[in-house]
Amino acid sequence: MTMTMTTHRLNPSRRLALGALLLGEAMNLLDATVVQVAAPAIHADLGGAVSDVQWFGAAYTLPFAVLLVTGGRLGDILGRKRLFVAGVAGFTLASVACALAPAVGVLIAFRAVQGAAAALIVPQTIGLIKAMFSGPELSRALGCIGPVMGLAAVCGPVLGGVLTHADLFGSSWRAVFLVNVPLALVVLRLARELPEDRAPVRPTLDVPGTLLAMTGTALVVLPLIGSDLSPRSGATIATGVTVLIAFALHQRHVAATGRTPLVEPGLFAHRAFPAALVASTAFFAVTNGLMTVVVLQLQLGLGIGVLKSGLTLAPWSLGLAVASWAAGAYCVRRWGRRVMYAGLGVLLAGLCASVAVYHSATPGGYPGALPLALTAVGCGAGLFAPAFFTLALTPLRPRETGSAAGLLNAVQQLGATVGVAVLGSVYLHGAGAGAGVASLRAAERAFWVGAGLVVVAVVASGLMGERGRERGRGRGRVRVAGGWARSSSRR
Repeated sequence: MTMTMTTHRLNPSRRLALGALLLGEAMNLLDATVVQVAAPAIHADLGGAVSDVQWFGAAYTLPFAVLLVTGGRLGDILGRKRLFVAGVAGFTLASVACALAPAVGVLIAFRAVQGAAAALIVPQTIGLIKAMFSGPELSRALGCIGPVMGLAAVCGPVLGGVLTHADLFGSSWRAVFLVNVPLALVVLRLARELPEDRAPVRPTLDVPGTLLAMTGTALVVLPLIGSDLSPRSGATIATGVTVLIAFALHQRHVAATGRTPLVEPGLFAHRAFPAALVASTAFFAVTNGLMTVVVLQLQLGLGIGVLKSGLTLAPWSLGLAVASWAAGAYCVRRWGRRVMYAGLGVLLAGLCASVAVYHSATPGGYPGALPLALTAVGCGAGLFAPAFFTLALTPLRPRETGSAAGLLNAVQQLGATVGVAVLGSVYLHGAGAGAGVASLRAAERAFWVGAGLVVVAVVASGLMGERGRERGRGRGRVRVAGGWARSSSRR
């Protein structure tokens, strides 16, 4: 409804092209959420270690995170339409391969291919919208992103539960991957209307920087999944940190020699943007990691079906969508950064309420008050995101904005990967093979760790205003303007 109301005023000849971009974005978010709900059913069918449930999500988000910036750079060089179409085609083929996967290892491998393909799709959206529209039409086109992404967020958990539960033609969990196929075919058909667009001055592709970033990130994150953090795991993480330091030094060297680095070094001249990266990592670790914990506790700990698990998460997604719309459309413009802190406060209250629900729940019984607590979690997350992204991007220089948006996108996905790895491991190590009381106490611990990460996000968010205040002196107050299309659409 919202999308129709917004797009009817756009140039009719470009509606189909805009539809391709919006559906491509939604397809990525939908895929991540439907698989999250179906993951325990996949594990029950294919077998393997319980920690493989974490891999079903992390194998997607990790390559997505480390290749996002490179995907945007490739669009600048080779053409954004070309990269968008190639990404959708690759995503479709990988989805079919996931649906046909005969074993856990094969599925995880093709999930990684899906993530790499998504990293080609998502960075092209804003550039192509700006190439097609200008003036008021541009604002209306960007304004379509939020409602569409909100709808995808709401539909994802429910759709994952419904498709897996329906067991259409004996497909069980495989249907959650096959649903991408008709969506992608529609996107490819509509994409014919897209104009080709690339950067007027083609940047260079920093291949060594990309490899360093991928290697360092993988070495840091992978030992966290299903690991007891043995000395060997600690050594691997330390090696990854060393590689990431080498990446930072390499970026400085590339910029000093006049070439185009993956990340603009000037972003780190003040502590405000690094603080935003920390806040983003902590926030998305909480929201993605704890959604996985809820699914694991319901399906593995209590033996509850996938449909009821998806419906349990629906209030979280609905609260997220409604609060995000309200924050982007009204609240941020009126109250600015205070909306960000209000969101974190509501999120923390929702996590504490969830802990209370798990603590008082009857062993083996469905925690009936959990959907209400998760509604508060979703509302808090929805209030935080638009205000956070607006504050993080508003004070930047124009030449820094593209690099900053790409890096925030990448860190968002990295935070999701870390959250699934760390919070999922906290739950699995606490619950073990048991159910009942053990699963409830393990979920409690995971939510307490999530609450601690929210406190980290609060502290980091408090440091984000420094750069804006410094630039505001002598120029008047830096205005924090809301914009759901620029913020919560992961731009």
